[in-house]
Amino acid sequence: MSTTADTRPLRGKVVAVAGASGPAGQATLRRLAYDGATVIGADIDQHRLDAALAAVRTAVPGADVHGQVIDLLDPQEVHDWADHLEAEHGHVDGLLHLVGGWRGSKTFFDTRIDDWDFLHDTVVRTLQHTSLAFQPALLRSPAGRYAMVSAAAAHKPTAGGAAYAAAKAATEAWTLAMADSFRKESTAPDGDPVAAAVILVIKALVSPEMRAEKPDAKFAGFTDTADLATTLASLWDRPAAELNGQHLWLTAR
Repeated sequence: MSTTADTRPLRGKVVAVAGASGPAGQATLRRLAYDGATVIGADIDQHRLDAALAAVRTAVPGADVHGQVIDLLDPQEVHDWADHLEAEHGHVDGLLHLVGGWRGSKTFFDTRIDDWDFLHDTVVRTLQHTSLAFQPALLRSPAGRYAMVSAAAAHKPTAGGAAYAAAKAATEAWTLAMADSFRKESTAPDGDPVAAAVILVIKALVSPEMRAEKPDAKFAGFTDTADLATTLASLWDRPAAELNGQHLWLTAR
C-alpha cells in the first residue's frame, strides 16, 4: 500500500485498538495505519501482538503503529494505559473495542452457566473497563469515537445462544449509556455532541484465511474483516451527532 501523507483522512488522529491480534484487530490496525492514524494496538499476548504489528508494518510502509500488552480484565492497567496514551500523544481520538468470544449449546436446557461466566469476562467486563478508562480522554478530544462490535443474535436470541446473546445485549446497553454521557457532557457550541459511542452489528466475521481454508463456503451474511475495518475507519468522516448511540448494521436485520 502507498498513500500521500497530507491527504490521508486520519492523519493526526490517535486511535487505540483493543483486541489487536485477532483477525478483526489486524485488519483494523492495517486500515487505520493506511489512513494515517497513529495506532496503538493492545493485546494480552506479546508474541501475537508483535506478529500483528510486524504484519502491519510490512503492509503499510512507514506505519505509525505501536503495541501495548494489557490485561483488559485489570481495570487499573486499562486506566493507566488510557492515561499514558493521552499524556504521551496529547490526545486520544478513539478506542475501538474488538475483544470477544463465543460459547453456545445445542438447546436452551443444555446452556452452561460457566459459559456465561466466560462471556461475562471476555465480552462484558473487558468492554466495561475500556469504556470507563477512555471516556474522559474521548470527551477531551475534538472528535472522540468509541466503537464496539455486537451481534445480530443480541436482537434475536436463539435457544442455544442464550449466554452469548445476553452478553452482547449487555455490552450494547453499556455502550448506549456511554453514548448518553457523550450527549450530556460532550457538546459543541451548537449543543451537539463532539464524541460518539457506536455499535456495529454483524452476524459473524470472515477473514481471508477463513475463505482460503473453505473456498466453497458461502459465509452468507458474514462481514469481511476488511469491510469492518473500513467502517471503523470511516467513523471520523461523519459528525458525532449523527453517529452517537447508533447501531450500524453490517448484516441483514
